[in-house]
Amino acid sequence: MEENQASASPVNIDKETVQKFIYEVAKTVNPRSQARIISGLKSFFGYLVFEDYRKDNPMDLIDSPKIGRKLPDTLSETEINALIGAIDLSKPEGERNRGILETLYGCGLRVSEITSLKISDLYFDEDFIKVTGKGDKQRFVPISEINKKYINIYRNEVRVHQKIQKGFEDILFLNRRGKQLTRAMVFTIIKKLAETIGLNKNISPHTFRHSFATHLLENGADLRAIQQMLGHESITTTEVYMHVDRTHLTDVMLKYHPRN
Repeated sequence: MEENQASASPVNIDKETVQKFIYEVAKTVNPRSQARIISGLKSFFGYLVFEDYRKDNPMDLIDSPKIGRKLPDTLSETEINALIGAIDLSKPEGERNRGILETLYGCGLRVSEITSLKISDLYFDEDFIKVTGKGDKQRFVPISEINKKYINIYRNEVRVHQKIQKGFEDILFLNRRGKQLTRAMVFTIIKKLAETIGLNKNISPHTFRHSFATHLLENGADLRAIQQMLGHESITTTEVYMHVDRTHLTDVMLKYHPRN
């Protein structure tokens, strides 16, 4: 290791030494980690240039590796039904867990959005729920009759009998102590259900969100509509789901192009 240790300071280190460091890093870490390291170094040396500690950025000619976009995992409808079917409804938390999974999949919510969902956010007469997403941006997402049914069962048959801690009266899904569920608890619920049915997939709450978008697209939903329901700022984020079923693109072209 001695020969790889550089004695130069960040202020006077040269491009060749930095390039050698990046070359050594590339031997031991994956492309995604390499990209993070390179990005951090570019920002650091850019700061030194801005503060007049250096005249140049030694990272200027170093490109990040091509890492591509990681495609999301999805569950089939059969797998989702099996997971929900494995919930033990004889326990008080069973109805709550069914309500959580049905809403994650039925409305495409992030885990933070499900844990912070409020009773006052439920507009069941209008068939919508109000969701507070990243950056406190709010959106309205349609909710199905079956999803409303399971939330109401939990509210009217389980939650109504709980002692609710002060400050959590409006939070929909509560833990045994009458407080807001943590993100980790939702992860644990899903992991245990996957073990129960012997599902050999690395799934998380986000997997239900991916499956929501994927199944909508496969069944002919408009990408812009999916973008709005997911709360994506950019359509390019939603376009990652276009990988799922390329035959969908062919079907759309054959159905809607005037030459067909």
